[in-house]
Amino acid sequence: MQHIKWGPTGAPFFKAGEMMKVLAITGYKPFELGIFKQDDKALYYIKKAIKNRLIAFLDEGLEWILISGQLGTELWAAEAAYDLQEEYPDLKVAVITPFYEQEKNWKEPNKELYEAVLAQADYEASLTHRPYESPLQFKQKNQFFIDKSDGLLLLYDPEKEGSPKYMLGTAEKRREQDGYPIYFITMDDLRVTVEEDSYL
Repeated sequence: MQHIKWGPTGAPFFKAGEMMKVLAITGYKPFELGIFKQDDKALYYIKKAIKNRLIAFLDEGLEWILISGQLGTELWAAEAAYDLQEEYPDLKVAVITPFYEQEKNWKEPNKELYEAVLAQADYEASLTHRPYESPLQFKQKNQFFIDKSDGLLLLYDPEKEGSPKYMLGTAEKRREQDGYPIYFITMDDLRVTVEEDSYL
């Protein structure tokens, strides 16, 4: 941790070319995948696919995952990371929200999941330090995450467009400048995860 320089809201700063230490993660929201219950069997495979990717990054020196706490992929990724912390105790989770009380209008089960993720986070902050005001706060969050992370992992299939396209677009602009790495977990990857699990 000593070599990580923290920014104004606690996000690490990195220079292009350094070993990846912080990975931003985002992806589809539950409704975009047709998932409406927290006990949906699909979540087991989604989290397993995320864990598999994280393990590969951890073996290369990953220290932090960075999420904004939005419903879906980001909270599932945090849960996957918490599961991995038993084997990889140095893995940390940072939750930096785009604004205060983003969960204010969520249904109670979603609020409970969100609060559980925040309770276990190693770092938690709000980027704008204000309640929701405008879509600009989401744009600022996307830019901040790409600027302050060392790579982006998305649960996203370019053939199935959805909300992750906005952060992906921001990441692609940075990639043109310094080769910022972008990684995907696609629908095909999830199918492979299901197939591999069926052989165990």
